[in-house]
Amino acid sequence: MPKHLTENICEEAAFERVYNKYSEDVHNFLYYKYGSKYNPRDKVQEAFIKLWDNCKQVTFTKAKSYLFTVANNMMLNEIKHEKVVLKHQKTKPKHYTNETPEFVLEQEEYLEKYNKVLSSLKEEQRVAFLLSKVEGKKHSEIAELLGVTQKTVEYRIYTAFTILKNELEGFKIK
Repeated sequence: MPKHLTENICEEAAFERVYNKYSEDVHNFLYYKYGSKYNPRDKVQEAFIKLWDNCKQVTFTKAKSYLFTVANNMMLNEIKHEKVVLKHQKTKPKHYTNETPEFVLEQEEYLEKYNKVLSSLKEEQRVAFLLSKVEGKKHSEIAELLGVTQKTVEYRIYTAFTILKNELEGFKIK
């Protein structure tokens, strides 16, 4: 078997021979198949970079096949990416909701009432309630933060919840 068939293309001279022999062929193949839109020269350069990165695994006899396959796959990936971009550009964001104006108004009024009742709570009740329900802290964590017992925190949250429930129609918390 001749030496050049299994020759390592990691050597500069061998790689240069592969480049000189196949670069124009790969470019022409890409250009004729896909046109100039996807920059066939760039894909050829990228294919040779990949060949250089993987030179230990690719023999001289497999170099041509490797280059054509890699370059073709790069073009196909570019086309696929362009299709995704075009599809994304076609989808228009929704500038509407299924909520009626009455619902939106009721929601705003309810939020206003909620904030008013919340501000009328005693500070220790409001703080304990918000730490528990808004920030999701456990009763033991709140007790440690406020420097009180866990039972005190539970009582403050319970009384705040009771006031909110009495003042606001349909008030529920999970």
